[in-house]
Amino acid sequence: MLGWELPPHNSGGLGVACFNMAKALANQGADIDFVVPYHAKHPNAKFMHILNATELDPIHRYGDGAYTSLQLFDKTIPNINDESLISIREVQKEYCNYVEEYLITHDKPDVIHAHDWLTYEAGMMAKKKHDIPLIAHVHATEFDRAGMHVGNPLIHEVEYEGLMQADRIVAVSESTKRIIHDKYHIPLSKIDVVYNSLDENYETEEYNFSDKTYQYLESLKNSGHTIVSTVGRFTIQKGLPGLLRAAALAISKNDKLIFIFAGDGEERNNLIELAANLGISKNVIFTGFIRGKKLRDIYSLTDIFVMSSISEPFGLTALEAAHHGDVLILTNQSGVSEIIWSALKYDFWDKKKLADEILAVAENSALKKSLQHNIKQEYHRISWDKVAKKCLTIYNKAMKHKGIE
Repeated sequence: MLGWELPPHNSGGLGVACFNMAKALANQGADIDFVVPYHAKHPNAKFMHILNATELDPIHRYGDGAYTSLQLFDKTIPNINDESLISIREVQKEYCNYVEEYLITHDKPDVIHAHDWLTYEAGMMAKKKHDIPLIAHVHATEFDRAGMHVGNPLIHEVEYEGLMQADRIVAVSESTKRIIHDKYHIPLSKIDVVYNSLDENYETEEYNFSDKTYQYLESLKNSGHTIVSTVGRFTIQKGLPGLLRAAALAISKNDKLIFIFAGDGEERNNLIELAANLGISKNVIFTGFIRGKKLRDIYSLTDIFVMSSISEPFGLTALEAAHHGDVLILTNQSGVSEIIWSALKYDFWDKKKLADEILAVAENSALKKSLQHNIKQEYHRISWDKVAKKCLTIYNKAMKHKGIE
């Protein structure tokens, strides 16, 4: 497996998905070597072999360009060997070189499973030089990251080449499958849809809500306020300006609404300014980046969780919120909306409908209880065990395609 992050050194859902997928595959008998572009300990990943492609500290492994695609060539990442700076493209080159050297000196694996564009070049090299079946896993395309705008042409080129050369492609939703087909002209027959599941820690880890973490929010809730939250990177993909404008419409009719924006990113200052310009700053709280218990306490305090993404290939945070009993409002442009039926949905551009749905839940306790009850029956339908079984089937397809028994 070729990936870019794993917990506890992850900045988003990609690392969580890779970790849980690999663990479920290991439980099914797979022997996994997982390559990451940094050097760090992963104490909970004893079920596989973690390979460190560079000596970079994990905090520097992706730089500003890996997820936003804006600064791929800017030299922003400290080089471990000297005081010079390197770019994300140079980290990728070192990553490729490491994978090539590893394949020369170790037994050839049955398949290469590459996660997203950051690792596709290493995957293509492995296929070309060592004739190993290549699985390209698409958690997000550059079209998603760019909010369905043009995006970075270099990343489009890498994605296109990787998807063309892959023996099989795994998409995290039907909407992602359609984007791959429509934008990159990949045959639908080559693409398998495998939905993500809830992080198993949400099922097994001991967690108790603390009313001391966010005492101000707790006091607001006790005084009759409805808490609406969103969680994620503050990027164009997430459609957060639209959520703020919908919030302004809803607050104009019900001022007992509090909106929590949990996360960080390049749009942070613009969002704070927009909230001020809309005159709703006293009803909007920006927490900054949070994880672990602080994030779970936000979910526990939340009444309504909104995923406002312009294009969201899947959306693991929606499952996390559902596990904590939140009512979900999802854009029709999110992959998770394909498997969650007991949620309110809207098109990302329809701010009035979003405002109306927020008000409906906030002011109708029967609707709120019904949605909370029904969603509990739904989000368990997809499990990582089922994901692993689908992946093993896909591996076998790819191996047969290459004539490997």
